[in-house]
Amino acid sequence: MERYTVRAEKEISIKKMLLIVGIIFAAFNLRPAITSVGPLIGYIREDLGISNGVAGLLTTIPLIVFAVLSPLAPKFASRYGNETAIFAGLVVLLAGMIIRTFGAMIGLLLGTVLIGVGIAIGNVLLPGIVKERFPDKIGLMTSVYSTAMGMLAGIASGLAIPLSEGLKFGWKNALLFWAILAIVAICLWFPLISGKQRSAKPPIEHISNGFLLRSPLAWQVTFFMGLQSFLFYSMVAWLPEILQADGLSASTAGWMLFLVQIAGLPATFVAPALSDKYADQRRIVAVLGAIYLAGLVGLLYGGPLLLIVFWIILIGIGQGASIGLVLALFGLRTRSSEQASALSGMAQSIGYLLAAFGPILIGVLYDKTHSWVAPILLFIAVCVLMIIAGLNAGRNKYV
Repeated sequence: MERYTVRAEKEISIKKMLLIVGIIFAAFNLRPAITSVGPLIGYIREDLGISNGVAGLLTTIPLIVFAVLSPLAPKFASRYGNETAIFAGLVVLLAGMIIRTFGAMIGLLLGTVLIGVGIAIGNVLLPGIVKERFPDKIGLMTSVYSTAMGMLAGIASGLAIPLSEGLKFGWKNALLFWAILAIVAICLWFPLISGKQRSAKPPIEHISNGFLLRSPLAWQVTFFMGLQSFLFYSMVAWLPEILQADGLSASTAGWMLFLVQIAGLPATFVAPALSDKYADQRRIVAVLGAIYLAGLVGLLYGGPLLLIVFWIILIGIGQGASIGLVLALFGLRTRSSEQASALSGMAQSIGYLLAAFGPILIGVLYDKTHSWVAPILLFIAVCVLMIIAGLNAGRNKYV
């Protein structure tokens, strides 16, 4: 009997390790298909003959898809299981990355929509899986997968120009390169769904459509999510262009986008881990907000390359800490995995709808003013609003 117990414990341990690796590789896929676009936006715009406003759609479309699908992802998972839903999302993501490289604008837009569908599923369901499978390690597991997500986001930005120009891939194949990650993740998740599925959980419509919408705290988490996403995706789309206007080369500007995300990785890991140790997260919000604001004000000032690098690092720390913290809040502000998934769905639906205005609004502002001053001032104003929302969301309460 003892031998069978040990064997069963080993099987459970192996499955849990496989799940952890699967979560990490799923997180690897949640940003590169989008963050690799920013450094290449100039080449895409020139090749297809589109305006800055239309080019901003390439980052805006996934956010709109996130907004539409985020409330539906928990329902899909409730019916078919979280593992099956994540697997399906990865398959759709892979299909989108392939289709994006064909058919000029039609393929580009259709592929971008499918990419948004695939990423939306992973965005919403990973916090629920962490809450359910690792209830005593929410902060640590959130740190692990959010850091993995941020790391590949930065690498994708940094390698975009070297892949496209250095290796002569062109912008299409440079974007397609990241399909490798999706293939690996699909292979890892397949064993997790090949066995008997867990019974579906009770529907959560009463949580997502009623209770949360009446919760001020849920709205505060949602605005914190949306405003930090507004800043992140606007930066992903336009930071290289802003820096090129300051005299940096396309390659250097691309590496600055890499730096802003890599610099944030320690903060992405530390913020959720720290949030687990304190019942109230308002001090964390205050510190990350001050750092973020300092970086944005510095970006407005500009300066020599070394000073620009310093501003970029501050922005990266602010970005990394804010995304790590908001992902942790989905678990910390709820009492169950169902509530965590529902809050994640609400925050990402409404939050990404708010964020969707970012890239296209920044593009339109620049087209109207022919200057990056107004867009950067908008970044600063949004950051102030994000801090206010975060201070309220960080209180020791449950939705």
